[in-house]
Amino acid sequence: MTDLAVDLSIALVDDDNDFRSMTARTLRKFGYTVTDFESGETAISAFEKTSFDVAVIDLSMPGMSGLDVLRQICERSPETETVMLTGDATVRTAVDAMKLGAHDYLSKPIEMDELRVVIDKAYQQSQLRKENERLRVALERTRPNFEMIGRSSGMQEVLRLIDRAGPTDKPILIQGESGTGKELVAHALHEASQVADKPMVVINCAALPENLLESELFGHEKGAFTGATNAKPGLFEVADGGTLFVDEIGELAPSLQAKFLRVLEDGTLRRLGSTKERKVKVRIISATNRDMEREVNEGRFREDLYYRIDVLTLRLPPLRERDDDVSQLASFFAGEDWEIEPEAMQAIRQYSWPGNIRQLINAIERARILADQEVIQLRNLPDPVAHCVDAPQVRLDGPDAIEGDDLNSIQKAHIAELMTREQGNKARVARRLGVSRRTLYRLLDKYDLPTQVTPPSK
Repeated sequence: MTDLAVDLSIALVDDDNDFRSMTARTLRKFGYTVTDFESGETAISAFEKTSFDVAVIDLSMPGMSGLDVLRQICERSPETETVMLTGDATVRTAVDAMKLGAHDYLSKPIEMDELRVVIDKAYQQSQLRKENERLRVALERTRPNFEMIGRSSGMQEVLRLIDRAGPTDKPILIQGESGTGKELVAHALHEASQVADKPMVVINCAALPENLLESELFGHEKGAFTGATNAKPGLFEVADGGTLFVDEIGELAPSLQAKFLRVLEDGTLRRLGSTKERKVKVRIISATNRDMEREVNEGRFREDLYYRIDVLTLRLPPLRERDDDVSQLASFFAGEDWEIEPEAMQAIRQYSWPGNIRQLINAIERARILADQEVIQLRNLPDPVAHCVDAPQVRLDGPDAIEGDDLNSIQKAHIAELMTREQGNKARVARRLGVSRRTLYRLLDKYDLPTQVTPPSK
């Protein structure tokens, strides 16, 4: 009995009682779970309630023909592989069956060992397709579920380069501090590319030891090393036709840099334990928080590989250089139904965010847990953020002049100034404050400020 026979379920459909009984008995001896049907109608009825790994179907049956059964199975149970049998084989019927999606086609009389081999191959094909679907779903789940946000000049330049570089197939290097959103930019580049409908595969070079990273990137054959019980394609092969995002490429070991370079140069690779060369076509997007020119100058990174991955560089600004974006990002991560009180927003804007966007997200998530009534207050923020608040400078003359450092007076003056500057445009004022329009109306009412601003006379 082969290993593949374990838990392999077969639907055997044939109107010849003697042949069906003998075949079912033999297949059960091989270790398969077999359910036999004397007609296409009874088989299709069973498929309404039960799934099978492989269906073995006779082409010539009264009533519903084998081709009709094949069509119904392809519609109702596309994950089931089919093997067609016939006693009067013709090229035309074979071609018709294969066009409809049959895995293989055998002529009676049948050698049981041959049928067994075909069933095992069909099952392997079924498992491979299921694995590919699981991989597709897993890749979708790894996609960032938030959009790119940024009004600052630095982010506007990044967005411009994404629009220009995305549709090309050239390697791109994304540089930026940890937490600045390098993977998000990689996804945006992939979505803007000509292969957006193909997979984008992600690997982090800093997360794996060297030997495991080599296997993950290039794959391995059965027996290539201890524990390699099956052959496994590497991520270059998985991403074939699409995009491979290599995060923290500066951590790539020197011994792997040569193999990586060869894939970039001619698209060829060898799995561990194999002498066979395989061809792939993959768009490479890399990211790092290291100074790659220094890495090259100090001999830690190959110069030729650096020039291959650095056809175009996108530099992501740290959050401390994105003053115009911090309020907008904080409000976005908080959610549409949440408010951030002005005192809390002031602290968020003043904090330097050494962990960048990742740290901001964690701070907002923490605040949401501690907040009451969907309003984030200063006390809900982590201590380093909450304690960085400095009293802002206030006007000492003019119509909005205030005395002392009373926080309510400061807030009132700030809102009044913004309303005047934005000529009463409450949407823009709310964005500048980092609050919802609902919160802005509440603040205008709280401070008895007019909701309309009279434009200055000419």
